[in-house]
Amino acid sequence: MSGARVDLHCHLLWGIDDGPRNEEETLEMARLLVRHGFGEVAVSPHADPRFPSSDTALCRRRLEEARALLEAHGIPLVLHANAENLLDAELPGKLEKEPRRIGQSRYVLAEAPYLNRVARLPEIVFRLQVAGHRLVVAHPERCREFEKIERAREIVRAGAHLQLDLGSIVGRHGRSAKKLARVFLEEGLYALAATDLHSPKDGAWLGEAIAELEDRAGKEGAERLLVHHPRAILRDGSLPLDR
Repeated sequence: MSGARVDLHCHLLWGIDDGPRNEEETLEMARLLVRHGFGEVAVSPHADPRFPSSDTALCRRRLEEARALLEAHGIPLVLHANAENLLDAELPGKLEKEPRRIGQSRYVLAEAPYLNRVARLPEIVFRLQVAGHRLVVAHPERCREFEKIERAREIVRAGAHLQLDLGSIVGRHGRSAKKLARVFLEEGLYALAATDLHSPKDGAWLGEAIAELEDRAGKEGAERLLVHHPRAILRDGSLPLDR
């Protein structure tokens, strides 16, 4: 592998959303990620009013605490800021008031609703681009918006990037997500893959999922999705279809 893996979707900060409950669980997750070859993580708490993580200042403080915690325990994992935003018509306006992006880049991670459609999605992507943002869509294979493959193709053509949830390709999120993930992968629609870890218990499937990705995409394809493309995003580089 040419470099450490980079995880751009991971709920590693404790006590602020539906991720780890305490420092010990954060440490377990960090050690798990290192064992599986990850060297950098853009921690992505939910930017959602249902969780304390909607408070950006709280997330910044917890990120600094997590960095100190990992350093104190000798865990070689570099942490960057991030957030899992809501993909809706209000997103461009929210980012104008309070940008919550991947590290210091122009890329924004956002998830579509699981069960509802996103009205005027291509228009939202266009508005984000005009404002200088680049959209990364979290785990589209798990969202009804993309259950028809042409919708996924359309949004990629519009300039968005799709992020594979590694758990999906081994059936962790059900048969429909597993089927869509494998189809999207075969069509080359994914720009990156990520763990979306929430708990140390999630580690039971992570090694299997990485092996499955390598089997289906090949070693080079897996490296593009887990090393080269996420690293380019974090460093604010360009990916195919960036405008």
